[in-house]
Amino acid sequence: MKKIFTLLLLANTAGAFAQKLDTLTIEKIMRDPKWIGVSPSNIHWSDDSKKILFTWNPDKIGPDELFAATPGGTGPQKVSISDRRGLPAENGSWNKKRTQKVFEKNGDLFLEDLKTGKITQLTHTEERESSPAFNGDESHIIFSQGSNLFYMKLNGNGLEQLTNFVKSKSKKGTDELNEEEKWLKRQQLELFDIVKVEKKEAKQDSTERADLAPKELKELIFGTKRVGRVKISPDERFVTYRLTKSADDVKNAIVPNYVTESGFTEDIPNRSKVGRPSSTSEAFIYDRQRDSVYRIKTSDLPGIKDAPDYLKDYPKEQDAYKKANADRAVTIEGIFWSENSANAVVVISAQDNKDRWIMRLDALTGKLSLLDRQRDEAWIGGPGIENSATGNVGFIDNYHFYFQSEASGYSHIYIVDINSGVKKQITSGKWEVQTLQLSNDKKRFYFTANIDHPGLTDFYSLPVDGGTPTKITGLKGGNDVTLSPDEKWLAIRYSYSNKPWELYVQANKPGARAVQVTRSISAEYESYPWRAPEIITFKNRYGSDVYARLYLPKKVDPAKPAVVFVHGAGYLQNVTYSWSYYFREFMFNNMLADNGYTVLDVDYTASAGYGRDWRTGIYRHMGGKDLTDQVDGVKYLVDKYGVNPKHVGLYGGSYGGFITLMGMFTEPDVFAAGGAIRSVTDWAHYNHEYTSNILNEPFTDETAYRKSSPIYFANGLKGNLLMLHGMIDQNVNYQDIIRLTQKLIELHKENWELASYPVEDHAFEQPSSWTDEYKRIYKLFEQTLKK
Repeated sequence: MKKIFTLLLLANTAGAFAQKLDTLTIEKIMRDPKWIGVSPSNIHWSDDSKKILFTWNPDKIGPDELFAATPGGTGPQKVSISDRRGLPAENGSWNKKRTQKVFEKNGDLFLEDLKTGKITQLTHTEERESSPAFNGDESHIIFSQGSNLFYMKLNGNGLEQLTNFVKSKSKKGTDELNEEEKWLKRQQLELFDIVKVEKKEAKQDSTERADLAPKELKELIFGTKRVGRVKISPDERFVTYRLTKSADDVKNAIVPNYVTESGFTEDIPNRSKVGRPSSTSEAFIYDRQRDSVYRIKTSDLPGIKDAPDYLKDYPKEQDAYKKANADRAVTIEGIFWSENSANAVVVISAQDNKDRWIMRLDALTGKLSLLDRQRDEAWIGGPGIENSATGNVGFIDNYHFYFQSEASGYSHIYIVDINSGVKKQITSGKWEVQTLQLSNDKKRFYFTANIDHPGLTDFYSLPVDGGTPTKITGLKGGNDVTLSPDEKWLAIRYSYSNKPWELYVQANKPGARAVQVTRSISAEYESYPWRAPEIITFKNRYGSDVYARLYLPKKVDPAKPAVVFVHGAGYLQNVTYSWSYYFREFMFNNMLADNGYTVLDVDYTASAGYGRDWRTGIYRHMGGKDLTDQVDGVKYLVDKYGVNPKHVGLYGGSYGGFITLMGMFTEPDVFAAGGAIRSVTDWAHYNHEYTSNILNEPFTDETAYRKSSPIYFANGLKGNLLMLHGMIDQNVNYQDIIRLTQKLIELHKENWELASYPVEDHAFEQPSSWTDEYKRIYKLFEQTLKK
């Protein structure tokens, strides 16, 4: 027995040594990320606030599973399949007292009684029911089936259809006859008295039947358009809806897939490109009481005919625009009703991305009156304001409506009085409200913001009439908070820059202790002394503070090399005290620092977290200020840390790959080597939704596209360029990098390479691909920056 115990001890000791991470290598870093540990995700509360539910995989084996824990301290327990079947859906609609919740699950409707825990199935149909909500007096629920609205009485005594959307008007009576049949019918009535008598009797009979028959629903005709945004006022009088006409002749790209089960190349249907024709829409009101339908009138929107400023660079086009005197295309994003149905608010966005209107709706006439207009000559956006969405908005009471606006330069909370139109700014400062929700009693706002530092997020509360925000969370780093339904507890997904996300629970009180619920990080990950990169600022050439993460080597290589990492997405914040979305690059940057490199990771112009002017600083010129921020960062490294200016490289993916190309082509004396991953090479070939915001459209603002697309600057390449791209990339198509490759060939450039990954989309998945990719990037830096 003693010998067996000794063997077990030796085995466990060997396992412990095998898990120790002494030296970083590409193979170790780029394994399946489960080696780090699987952080909890999809965090939400049970409806009774007694359990935190989350997806987790503590054993790092197989798929992630559902776990539950209690605020009182019960540790995570796996939720069985049978228990999962009985759980209500996360989303749903509560009654006013929050004692009942109606929700949709698997296409059917259910009613949950919070006090008893009983769940009652309300429908069981082949058709899919969705979007259930209580009506104004809570005697029944209203829901959608297809495009139509229905209501169901909660006492079980009836189901009624409220709308009748039809593709075309029903044909009745003589409308079904052709011209020959109509003529013969008129002749019969002219010639024969008996036919006249029979017709008269039939008409009397049909009139009596019509009086006895139930009233038919008005036909709401949509034709070839799509029906959407169907909504009914709480008093059930007004139905609002949107009809959308799809654009004609929209051509989509095709992505060839070469490695397939069939052995044949298979085409993957893909997206359109920027400048494609856009869908158009109109919104309507159906007054059920008057049985009438009329359009919501957008022609009187303030500034509806305003030309964008960039047209000043194109005088002929500007003159044509003014002569046309046409209304800009707009989209009604959403309609919101006060609880008493007395007021309705409409959120509208301009398709040219320059305006967002918040308007009061007169439901009796369809006329709109202004409550707030946000105009941005770049594009509307920012936290809680996103273009092509309603954003964070809603009624506080029947006469006050809240929303977010960047009018002050940062996204803050505003309240407008519906009757007087008077607006009040509730929060202010050089920080952003990033998430926002109204308390159950509608007396407080809860929100996430970066008040203390751009890279720190905390959870706050604030009375709806304003004041000083009260900070509730206290953990330094990233705090992603989910408030319990009863608002007594916070489920906090927390991380630090060198520590992945874990779940904590805290009472909803300032200064309360946050208790850790999960422990996900592997012993192997924790065995290595990961740097918590220093967050620094430097001044760019325009005098603005630029935030960056700095990784310093313990022993600088004699060549004094440096590498700049460029995050992707453009509008994303990476310089934070929380765990990065780019966790692989975080580890790679640690490895570079271990090998003598100084590494800088910059939140360049257009990154999230720093307000409107920073967000829109790249308008009409990508590769402008966003690139010069990288160049100014290199100067900072040279001046303060003695980096060799001839031994600087950069790398990044997606937008970061784009900046890498622009750096190599337009700043060749600054960057000696670059690793450009899944890069945009020509913005005219990217998607419409993202690109048109920043560069307008290629045929209306060609100058912006020529200034911003690397393919036009490829002749400037001097240093060593490595390009890496997935061949089934459905975001930045492989065609993009192939077009640039052809350009480099035609320019007789030789100092470049292309690595292609046949089975990878935009976000790589296979560890072997990640490993190959970063081995090549590391080799590039070793061979070019350490001469």
